[in-house]
Amino acid sequence: MAASAKKKQYDIEYAKTHLKRVPLDLRLDKYDEIKAHAEQRSESVNGFIKRAINETMERDGDPA
Repeated sequence: MAASAKKKQYDIEYAKTHLKRVPLDLRLDKYDEIKAHAEQRSESVNGFIKRAINETMERDGDPA
């Protein structure tokens, strides 16, 4: 197996055991707004959403 094929297989196995996909439906106009906002900050849409979640959870604090 070539190195790139091994890497691809590793990535697939890693994703299966460590990641969870979360589908998100947005109106096209809202997506365009989010994308523009993220691009202004040299950020991907995915990166922006993750940052927004992390900052909100940090601001909300520990519920316990």
